[in-house]
Amino acid sequence: MGGRALPLLLLVISALFAQIRASEPLFHETFDESFEGSWVVSGKEEYTGVWKHAKSDGHEDYGLLVSEPAKKYAIVKELDNPVTLKDGTVVLQFEVRLQNGLECGGAYLKYIRVQDTGLDTKEFDNGTPYTIMFGPDKCGSTNKVHFILKHKNPKTGEYVEHHLKSPPSVPYDKLSHVYTAILKPDNELRILIDGEEKSKANFLSSDDFEPALIPSKTIPDPDDKKPEDWDERAKIPDPEATKPDDWDEDAPMEIVDEEATKPEGWLDDEPDEIDDPEAAKPEDWDDEEDGEWEAPKIDNPKCEEAPGCGEWKKPMKQNPAYKGKWHAPMIDNPSYKGIWKPQEIPNPEYFELAKPDFDPIAAIGIEIWTMQDGILFDNILIADDEKVASSILEKTWKPKFDVEKEKQKAEQAAAGSSDGLSEFQKKVFDVLYKIADIPFLEPYKTKIIDVIEKGEKQPNITISIVASIVVVLVSILFRTLFGGKKAVAPVKPAAEVKKPSAPEADAAGSSGVTEEKEDEKDDTAAPRRRSRRET
Repeated sequence: MGGRALPLLLLVISALFAQIRASEPLFHETFDESFEGSWVVSGKEEYTGVWKHAKSDGHEDYGLLVSEPAKKYAIVKELDNPVTLKDGTVVLQFEVRLQNGLECGGAYLKYIRVQDTGLDTKEFDNGTPYTIMFGPDKCGSTNKVHFILKHKNPKTGEYVEHHLKSPPSVPYDKLSHVYTAILKPDNELRILIDGEEKSKANFLSSDDFEPALIPSKTIPDPDDKKPEDWDERAKIPDPEATKPDDWDEDAPMEIVDEEATKPEGWLDDEPDEIDDPEAAKPEDWDDEEDGEWEAPKIDNPKCEEAPGCGEWKKPMKQNPAYKGKWHAPMIDNPSYKGIWKPQEIPNPEYFELAKPDFDPIAAIGIEIWTMQDGILFDNILIADDEKVASSILEKTWKPKFDVEKEKQKAEQAAAGSSDGLSEFQKKVFDVLYKIADIPFLEPYKTKIIDVIEKGEKQPNITISIVASIVVVLVSILFRTLFGGKKAVAPVKPAAEVKKPSAPEADAAGSSGVTEEKEDEKDDTAAPRRRSRRET
């Protein structure tokens, strides 16, 4: 019996040791003690931001604090042993609290790969090679929790950045949040925020990463040229068509309505506008400096009850003989060959891949530029067990978050919720941010993001923000479907008014915005009431 008991005992002890090891994280930085001596601040002169060991607002828990706005920051921590990502599950997790919000800046981590010549921590900067970049980034139209993988092409030896196509958006409050990336051995990637899954992807899927990790098998031949006689016109003017003899290209679009008669009661001798009888010349008016004073005009009250005032003229009507410029009708092009594309050739950079060839992680770095201070990093974790990461989240983050949430609710209740966002409003803004990421809205994305951010700062106008964006979407769809505004016949003004020349548009401005402003000026310069003779 004794001979059998010993192997069994060794097996039990081995299993216990394995269980103990599995319950421990590979790396866990709590910042309970000062980071000095453990983390190394970059010695590069561009990184002038000061890191501080500070408490999270309202808690006794310490973290690594971004203490100054509008600065660049860089700090790095070498791991005792490199972490291999190729085998088994790996969990990357950290906590961030944007204590002063985040309008423009990053709060992400860089997982530095092993360097051939070793890592010089004092030289850590934006160019230091990394394996994964993960975490919040928000500025202008950018609002995402990045996940970027740098993967080595085995054919070329070059590292390529692969971006997650559908990353979640950044929470916009000032509470503590936990960001988790789970890398599975079956090539699955899961992104969680506060323990809740927000995005799921496959490393080898071209639908999930841009560019795809596995290059396409073929590429367009760069040396292939379009033949000179290649005809890409699907339709052409009918060469046999001729303009009809009765087609008058010079006929005007509108003609005078000769059948029209002056309405009964028209006041020929009354002007549309008269001097305001109640207006008086200001006492401080100086004719020499201010010019001759003239009373402001008002609508002639006699014209309100009459069909119209002033000289009556017959109105214009659409000319039934108008045909415009003649064009030959379009017909199918007998020489049409389709849209030319270069022929496909084998891609010299193509390779087969069963799973990503992740480089080991040798260090963790924070290298950011931000316009906000008050960003607090805490509980940076690397684990090979999801349960370990989840357990640490529950023990370290959840209690703090619950306290912060209750405090936020109390402040919102005290302020009548005017300064905070309700759960419903948060969901609304989450949806709006996703709408802003729709590809065909790319030209309008910045404007839409600006409107959304205004709504976040002023929750009491949420409905107005939603309505504004709906109007924008409808306008874009209308223009897309119908090609913009419908052309209208020009109307000859009663009197030409010379406008002052508009100042040149700012070099950074949009031509579209400039045109819209000019349209607004035209509308403002129009008479307050249209003459009855024009109706």
